[in-house]
Amino acid sequence: VQLQASGGGLVQAGDSLRLSCAASGRTFSSYGMAWFRQAPGAEREFVADISRSGFTRISADSVKGRFTISRDNAKNTVHLQMSSLKVEDTAVYYCAAGKSLMSRFEVEYWGRGTLVTVSS
Repeated sequence: VQLQASGGGLVQAGDSLRLSCAASGRTFSSYGMAWFRQAPGAEREFVADISRSGFTRISADSVKGRFTISRDNAKNTVHLQMSSLKVEDTAVYYCAAGKSLMSRFEVEYWGRGTLVTVSS
């Protein structure tokens, strides 16, 4: 599976942004999909995932209520809708394909990241 993330850019605090991740291959629907992010100087962290059946999970309290993950199996695409963006949301966002397990997301494939910069 090859993954290509897009939709990043420079926005102001309070703005919204939607990231997209297009997957190649005919088995997209058999994978759980996730978004991770890595801020400057920080480790990569899990943001959200959506299982094959559409069950969603958002990671941290810092993004709950502001970020939504969705998938379109007909278009082999997963989205991350981000609203009320904060400066601390600035990061490179990566999409991933794998398995949505009970306690974590097991990554099998990484996509290239897309940079989101939120200015104050």
